[in-house]
Parts: sequence; C-alpha cells; structure tokens
Amino acid sequence: MSNEHGHGDGHHEPQSFIWKYVFSVDHKVIGIQYMITSFLFLLVGFTMMLLMRWQLAMPSPGDDFDPEKLGMMRTILASVFGENNMPYGYMAPEFYNQLGAMHGTIMIFLGVVPLGVAAFGNYVLPLQIGADDMAFPRLNMASYWTFLVGGIVMLSSFLAPGGAAQSGWTSYAPLSVAAPPGQTIWLIAMVIIIASSLLGSVNFIVTTLNMRAKGMTLGRMPVFVWAQLVTAVLLLLAFPVLQAGAMLQLLDRVAETSFYIPKDMFYGGVAFPRAGGGSPILWQHLFWFLAHPEVYVLLLPAMGIVSEIIATNTRKPLFGYKELVGSMILIGALSFVVWAHHMFVSGMRTSLANLFVTTTMTISVPSVAILTCLLLSLRGGQIRFNTPMLFAVAFLPMFGIGGLTGLPLGFAPTDLYLHDTYYVIGHFHYVVAPGSLVALIGATYYWFPKMFGRRMNESLGKLHFWATIIPINFVFFPMLIQGMWGMQRRLADPTLQWHNLPVQGWSMMIGIAAAVLFLAQIPFFFNFFYSIWYGEEVGENPWEATTLEWACPSPPPHGNFAAPPVVYRGPYEYSVPGHDSDYWPQDEAEPEAA
Repeated sequence: MSNEHGHGDGHHEPQSFIWKYVFSVDHKVIGIQYMITSFLFLLVGFTMMLLMRWQLAMPSPGDDFDPEKLGMMRTILASVFGENNMPYGYMAPEFYNQLGAMHGTIMIFLGVVPLGVAAFGNYVLPLQIGADDMAFPRLNMASYWTFLVGGIVMLSSFLAPGGAAQSGWTSYAPLSVAAPPGQTIWLIAMVIIIASSLLGSVNFIVTTLNMRAKGMTLGRMPVFVWAQLVTAVLLLLAFPVLQAGAMLQLLDRVAETSFYIPKDMFYGGVAFPRAGGGSPILWQHLFWFLAHPEVYVLLLPAMGIVSEIIATNTRKPLFGYKELVGSMILIGALSFVVWAHHMFVSGMRTSLANLFVTTTMTISVPSVAILTCLLLSLRGGQIRFNTPMLFAVAFLPMFGIGGLTGLPLGFAPTDLYLHDTYYVIGHFHYVVAPGSLVALIGATYYWFPKMFGRRMNESLGKLHFWATIIPINFVFFPMLIQGMWGMQRRLADPTLQWHNLPVQGWSMMIGIAAAVLFLAQIPFFFNFFYSIWYGEEVGENPWEATTLEWACPSPPPHGNFAAPPVVYRGPYEYSVPGHDSDYWPQDEAEPEAA
C-alpha cells in the first residue's frame, strides 16, 4: 500500500490540534467524533421523550384545577418552554407533536444509525480487514461534518415561527405540506443528513471490496464487516429515494408545486390555495421504500456486533458463519420489497396487500435464522459474562420480542386494528432500543480498550446493565398492552378518549421507568469519560480475540499496523484442538513443521 495511507516508511509530518482532532481524515478519530456526537443527540432525543412521558403520565389538570396553585415542576416547565408550548405547565398538543416528530427523527437519523454505522463502522471496519484507513479519507471527514451540520439545522427548527416539525417523524403529506415553517427546515436538514450517509456508504463499500489485507478473502471477513457492507448497500440504494421525495415535498412548500397535494383539498375549513392533482400516497411509498430498509440499517450492525462479542466470550467459533452472512444478504435484498406493509390502511387492493404480507413473512425467516445461529453459538461455550457479553446476550430476547410483536403488524387484518396505536410504538422500540441500542452499548464496552488503550470499569458496567435492562422493559412492554386496548399514538391527552381510561394507569408507570432509565445512564457516561484518562491500562488484545483489530496497538497509531498484516485463517478460530492457546489470531502464521 502507498505511503499516502500510512504504510511504508512510517514517518508523518506532525499535525496541529485542529487538523489532528477536529478536521481529521483518520478513520479512528472520525469514528470517535461520530460516537460522541451520536451520544449527545441520543441524550437530546431521550430528554424530549421524558418531557412527553411526563405529559402522558399526568395529561390533564382535572376539574379542581387552580392556576394559582401550580406545582413547582409545572411552574418551571411553563417558564422554560413558554405559555404557548406549556400553558400552566401542561403541554400544548402542537408542542407535544413537535417533540414526537423530533424525538423520532433525532433518535433514528442522528443517534442510532450514525452510532452503529458511522461510529463503529468507521473505527472498526478498516482495522478488521487490515486496511490503514478508509478508501477516501477526505470524503470520510466531509461525511462527518455534513452530518453535524444537518443535525444542527434539524435542532434549529425549534427556533422557527410555530416551532419545529410537528407532522411525525414520517412527515405524512398533505398535513406536512401545510405545516408551519419548521417543516421546511426539517426537510432541508434531512437532505443534508442523507447526503452525509451517501458519502459514507460509498466509502464503506469501496473500502471493504478494495482494501482488504493479503489473505482476507470475503469468506474470511468477520460478520461485523459483512453487516456493515450490506448496510452500506442498503443506504446507497434506499436513501436517494427519500432524498428525492423530500425535495419534492420541499418544492410543494416553497415553489407552489403540488406533488403531494390532492385536488380540492381543504385545510382549516377553507380550500387550500395550491391544491392540484398530487398524491399524498406517493409520499408514503417514497418514505417507506427507504424507512423499511432503514429498520435493517438499525439492526444489521447490531447483529454484527453481537456476533463478534459472542464469539469472543464463548471461546468457540460462531455457529453457522455462512448461514449468518447469507441471512444478512437475504435480509438486505428482501427489505426492498416489504415497504407497503406500513400502508395497509391506505386503501390498497387486497391482492396487493396479500403480496406484501407474503414478503413480510418471508423476511422474518432469515431474521430467525440469525437469531438461531447466535443462540446456538452459546451452546457448549465457556461463557465469560463480562459487561459486553451481558449486553450482547440481552440483545437476543429483546430482538426476539421486537420481531414477534411485529408479526401481527405484517398481517393486514390485524394491522387494521393495531395501526397507529401504542402497539406499533412498543414493537418498533423493542427492535431499536432494547434491541439495537443495547447491542451498541455493548460494543462501546467491547471496543473501548482498542480505542483508548484502557478498559471501562466492570463493576460500573454491570450496574449500568441491570439498571438499564430492567426499566427499559417497563417502558416498552406496557405500550403493547395499551396498543392492544386501542390507545392511539400522537395524542397529548389520551384521556379525552374514554376507551383509553382503563389503561391510562400504565402511562404513569412508563413515565417512572423512563426516568429511572435516564438516571441509569449516569454511571455509563461517568465510566466512559473517566476511563478515557484513568481506566485500567490494557495491551493490544485484552479480550484474547482473533480478529485483526486486536493485532495492532491500543490505541492504533496513524496507519494502524506497523506492517501490512497477512491473514491465514477465518475470523473465529477459538479452542482449536492441538493449538497452544484457546484462540488463534487471523494474522498468526502456521507453526513450522518439525
């Protein structure tokens, strides 16, 4: 490889702080930038959720309400957010919907996806394939800064007249076309964020296919690399569709077009001035053509991470490596033909609905295959229950619940009842929060020693695990109950519908559990930042793992490897009979015959 990327004479000009840590082109620094920025966005999105849960726990003042006797918390909320958003400390429906739309957008597009794909993908993928950097380092830097600008633009929409976007994270037309100016800023921010993802996905694909070390065939790549490759292809093929759709909606709002505005549309009791021959259903098709592959963009990196952690901590090869990889590829292909199961209530023909029911049930097969392979990988292993392993093992039942609760939503007859209820929120969050996010937290503990040369505290890590996994189930499982009862989402005050009253009590418990879950992250963030400087120092391979990222120093220098590594075997050679230790690194040469 050329000196430009790091291998060769090993000499590099000293860089200033700005070019080394701010505008860096090193994939490792960019990965850490993505990680910390994603954590900050997740914190912002979590805070929005807490405000919504506070409102839902105690949504209305009651008949004996006295505005002169507000509690301290409601007085603070009213003064912080203003009387328009929080009259007497109770949330206005418009502000509630702003928080709902922004919570979903931030957690998905600015939190979980960049953490799983851009942060860990950027840092770990080049190391695992033996590369010295990404294929296009400057494009990598541009991807991060485009992402950051998009996130800041998204948050700035709260400053617009009428507040932020309030048409849900799905921004369904025609409501979104007639929404206040915050929706326009949302669309601009989405176009910027999508551009960032496209830059990154091209980089990941080229890096994986062209920069593998000698001997690193496709069949020797770790499962995490395969997961990132499939994810990058999904992003590259699906995101341009939403980008085009967002631009069309932007034109409807600012250029007086009518791509999504139907003929004779009335809004607020009067004829909408730009009503034309557009189709609101077109937006749903364009949005979900991206948003369902996006579900697997959230999941596939998590599955790859769990595969790495389980292999390392069972001290045995993964069960069904080829089946795991094949299932990921099949999921990627099928994810493009299931999108309309989100649209059963839109009036589609029964024959078309049956087609999407069939594809939806089909895509569950490779998902179950992956879960089965990971469960069978535990069988007969010498399991080490360290903090990363706890999070990895917890992912399995949490993802299982998320998948099983999705099946009724994949059948048109049951979806007609459950659509737009809290059941949908409970299902999706089981996939994303106790599922993907739990795996990503496990990845933070697992690869932290490689990133900083120090280990996070195990006792604090286990405290964080139990304090997270218990309340997170008390947050989302009751939503499934509320949804089956018929409680609809996007209501600032569900008690206005009498049929919700029997299950309203669950909202108080969900609110308390959400507050506990928020507090449970304090030991994690303390552990993370404290351990960067004061954690236990470790060597290059503290977990005694086999993949290539553990063959370079911790943290890796610029260029990663002292010499280009050579790969001699597959990624999970653990407990090989006759070998002198229970792990056989990919880059360790065969012993010479006597």
